[in-house]
This record gives sequence, C-alpha cells and structure tokens, in this order.
Amino acid sequence: MTRVRDSIAARRRMAGLSLIEMMIALVMALVVAAGIISVFTSTSSSNKVQAQMAALQEEGRFAIHSLRADLANANGGYCNNTGGNAGVPTGGSLYLDWLRTPIIYSQDNTAIANAFHDVTTPMVPPGVPFMLPSYMYMRGYDCTTSACKPDDPNTTVADIPPMGSAVGKRVRGTSILTLRYLRPGSGWAIMKESDPSASYISTTGGFTITLRPQANEAPASDFHDGDLAMLADCSTAQVFSVSNSSGTLTANNNFPDANAPADLSKGAAPRLFDFSRDFQTVTYFLRVACVNGTTPCSGPTTGELVRRVNGDSQPLVRGVERLDFRYGLIDANGNTRFLTADEVDSGVDGNGNAIQCPQGGGTPDPMIDAMPMNGCLWRAIQTIEVHILMESQTPMYTLTPAEMNYIYTPDSTSMQAPSAHDVRPKQDQGFPDQLIRREFTTVVALRNFNP
Repeated sequence: MTRVRDSIAARRRMAGLSLIEMMIALVMALVVAAGIISVFTSTSSSNKVQAQMAALQEEGRFAIHSLRADLANANGGYCNNTGGNAGVPTGGSLYLDWLRTPIIYSQDNTAIANAFHDVTTPMVPPGVPFMLPSYMYMRGYDCTTSACKPDDPNTTVADIPPMGSAVGKRVRGTSILTLRYLRPGSGWAIMKESDPSASYISTTGGFTITLRPQANEAPASDFHDGDLAMLADCSTAQVFSVSNSSGTLTANNNFPDANAPADLSKGAAPRLFDFSRDFQTVTYFLRVACVNGTTPCSGPTTGELVRRVNGDSQPLVRGVERLDFRYGLIDANGNTRFLTADEVDSGVDGNGNAIQCPQGGGTPDPMIDAMPMNGCLWRAIQTIEVHILMESQTPMYTLTPAEMNYIYTPDSTSMQAPSAHDVRPKQDQGFPDQLIRREFTTVVALRNFNP
C-alpha cells in the first residue's frame, strides 16, 4: 500500500480561516455596515427635515393668505372706494373722509351690543345719534409673556382665552387683532316700489322697507326680528332698529327728532344690510394645541392660528408659534410711521410725542363729540406689517444647536438660539426647542383705511 502525504501548505489551505483573519474580516464588515447605517440615517434625517420644511412652508403661506384676505377687507363699508368729501386739515393733520362711517340712530342698547363681538371697550350709546367710533373698526393688542397693551381682551371677552401653556390657553407673547367690515356681496338692492322684483322703501304711514330678494340675494327670512338695519348709498349710511314681519321691516325705537331713517331710495345705488349679521367681527389670536390631538395631551404642544367670526372660533392652521403686528400710518409730514398697538390706541409714540388724529371734515359736532375720541388713529392706519413664526411641530432631537437657531425680526435681525429670543419657546411658551423655525412676513395695504 502506498501512502500519499499532503504537503504542509496543502494542509494549511484545507484548515480554513484563522481566528485573527476572522476578526479582521468581522471588523471590516462592521466598518462597512456602520457606513451604510450612517448614510441611511443621514438620508432619513434629511428626508424628515425636507418633509417638515415643505409642510412648514405650505402652512405658513396659508396662514399669511388668510390674514391678507381679512386685512384687505378691514374697515370696509358700502361704496368705500367711491370717494367722498375729505376734511380740510388744520395744523398739518391728516385728510380723512368722514362720510365713510355710518351714523347710529338706534336707541336699542341690547341690539347694539349684540351687533358687535369681541369688544374690549364697551360702546355705550350716548342718547343722541353718533358716528361709529374708529376703534370699533379695528383694534390691536400687543402682548408680552405676562401682560397686554392697551388691554388684555380676555378681561372683557371670556371666549378669548387667557395666556398660558396648557392646551386651550392663548399662546404667551403673541398679539391679537380684531377688525370689522361689511361682508362683501351681502345686502338687498333698493329700487322703486313700482319694480315688482326688487326691495323698496315706503314712507306712507311710517317708514317701512319691503324685502323682495333678487336671485343673488339672501331670503327675507335671514333678516331676524330685532336685528339692526343699515341703509346706505355711496355717500352716507345710517343704522336703525327695525321689526320684521314677513319680510316687511318697520323702523322703530329711533330718534324721532333726527328724521331718521332718511329715505335714500333716490341716492346712488342704495342698499339695505342686516347690520347685526353683515357687519362682521373677525379676531385673530394663537391658541395652544396638542400636536397629536390626544386628550389629555400626551405629546408636545404647538400653537394654532384661530380666526373668530362673530364670536365663533375656528382653528385655521397649526405650527404657529409667534404672531405680531405693526401698524403704519402717514403722519402730518407725509412720512410713514409704524407704531405698536398701544401707540395707535393712545395717540402717543414711543418718545412721548402726541400724534394728531385725523380731522372730521365737517362732521356735525354733536355726532363726533358723542363718543370718546380715544383710539381715533385706528381709522388712519394704511398698512399693517404682519410677522408669523412657524415651527415644524414634531421635535427632531438630532438637530445641532446651530440648526435650531432662527431669525424673528420683532426680536432681532440676526440668528439667535431659542433661549435668546424675547419670547423663549421652551421656558415661556412650553414648546420644544428642537424644532425647525422660519419667519413669514408681509405688508398689507388697507384699501379701506378711510372708513
């Protein structure tokens, strides 16, 4: 028998890998795996950032669009842009058309109170006809983390929540804006009585308005008994109390010595409005909401933009952390000045200088003197600068400190850490710091600044 002996080299080849070789191979595999995981993690994180940035941009644009739409209608009445008799300024004051605001003839205090919402300075009828005061068209409120100027709306309007960090509270350090305007497209056209298809006025045996709605007008039943009526043409407007009986409105409880209401059927494009419904009150503020919507909240909180219309609060968009307004008017020297809400309301700028109110332009003295003149600058606002700070809502704990920095120009024009801002997200508002934040801003020209 012949025995074949394998060589040493052949036996080594048949023996497999040594322990050292296996360890080296394992380390190399781990390095490759770590690289793959790192790339995957980086890509996944980048995708999350991009997705959150896209959502943030979309929601920010929607919030700005909503605000712009209401601000464009602010102070709007009927025939606002047809011109009028502007007052002659004295002492270099502003021109302003006094005819653009309605005269209130009603003595029905309850109906007057029910026609307005979110009123922080109650409008008490003085017992004589009066012009709707300027602060009833627009009023803003600037808030720090602890107080608001000129007032905190929550002290008089219970449905506007107090500031706090709990769900349902108003976000600390955010502004509030209330504005009013006549709802576009509302009302009934006033025509001759001989026209069987349109509403008309009759002064026989009293003052009545018979509603005959046309195809694009609301039914007569929409005018509720006890609502205030506003009769207007392109020169003036008057508000008075009526009772509604099957679509026939009868003027009542007004000032008999003031010849009100006047028959405007021969005026320029006369129109009747349900003042209690068609003269809308719109208020914007931020409310704390739970990101995941659980009750009680089991996750992080965020701010949501709320739009109140005639006392009905409707959330528009979440992820809004800050909201600020600056109000622009042209002063007696022709310069545009941006003021805080408190400066507009008080008529005194930050340096203690008085800002002259617009002239009434021949307004009958009893009417303009019947109501307090505080806040008269609100009717001179021509532009509003809006600032919104949007955040991504879902915390990203992989963000570096530099990636959490952001600019919010009401605080500073440079990049700052969340804790360095005037209103701190975590400490003051209860929101996480580990969020992507971006500012949105716009300047809106008020086409109806001359109410």
